[in-house]
Amino acid sequence: MTADDDDVRLCDHGPMSAGPVHDAVSATGLTKRFGGVQAVRGISLTVPAGARFGLIGQNGAGKTTFIKMMLGICRHDEGSIRVLGSDPEDVSVRRRIGYLPERLAIPPSFSALAFLDSVARYKGIAAERRRGECRDLLQLVGLEESAWDRKTGGYSKGMRQRTGLAAALVGKPDLLVLDEPTDGIDPMGRRQIRDVILDVAKGGATLFLNSHLLQETEKVCDHVAVLHQGQVVVAGALSVLQRKDSFRVAFRRPDAAALVAVANEQGFVVDDSHERDAGHHHHDADRLVTRFTGTDAGALSQALARAIGAGLVVVEVAPELVELETILMRSMAPAGGAPTTPTTTTTTTTDGARP
Repeated sequence: MTADDDDVRLCDHGPMSAGPVHDAVSATGLTKRFGGVQAVRGISLTVPAGARFGLIGQNGAGKTTFIKMMLGICRHDEGSIRVLGSDPEDVSVRRRIGYLPERLAIPPSFSALAFLDSVARYKGIAAERRRGECRDLLQLVGLEESAWDRKTGGYSKGMRQRTGLAAALVGKPDLLVLDEPTDGIDPMGRRQIRDVILDVAKGGATLFLNSHLLQETEKVCDHVAVLHQGQVVVAGALSVLQRKDSFRVAFRRPDAAALVAVANEQGFVVDDSHERDAGHHHHDADRLVTRFTGTDAGALSQALARAIGAGLVVVEVAPELVELETILMRSMAPAGGAPTTPTTTTTTTTDGARP
């Protein structure tokens, strides 16, 4: 799928409510210029309600500009965009959106509670509900209670980031837009934030994530789009984009020569370059790593059964997956110039057990 496609549409995740169902974001032919620079070049993109969507690309690709147009912060020059079924400049729509910008500016004299209360008032939340909801959200994102009433001017970057995420969650938004949400967060905190984001998505909200941390995008999102020079160059379900037409299968090696011959007979081909690509830099004397070409799980099961019947012991089976970093690099490469790529695997390990 390329930027030449009239529309990049992700699979439908179903309705969020009993009311009319609208795509969370629908953009057609969006362009935006800043002086002589064209930041966005005809983006057409549809994000259905309930998707966990990741927007990736290099600095200057147009990601932030697209987000600002999506939020009604800046106007597009050409094309059209609808957010939650309406004009993004509609105040009632903005109240249904939670937004964490990359550089959040919190008045330094505000406490975290005061800042969240101001957001809750803007979203029309009743006074009797505001304080309880604000406290619950600060607890949810892991900000220490002792900091809730302190001035945010003395906060660390990570503390401000947690406060900003809590503010984005005020009012249970239908669309949660996060621009580098784990920036400044330590690894343990990053996992906590990720769990919070996924829980929000499970509740029916649409997630729109922009992050340079591709591993975080892989863990959170089920769909991605790559922007390059202001255009969508790749988009789709992450499971489809990452899929390769092969499986990685490892056997226990009692007799290397005999084992190689039997494995090859059943379609399991030893490939040392594959082992290096998959990150297996040190050959394990007790294991033989092979590749089984094809995506038919039935054919793989039959081949495994024959291998087991011949006396082989399976210790690992995994579909081969292309890393998101590789997808990004390939999508930005000139025609015919895509780099040879490493792979990663999602692994099922039996460690000596027969499947």
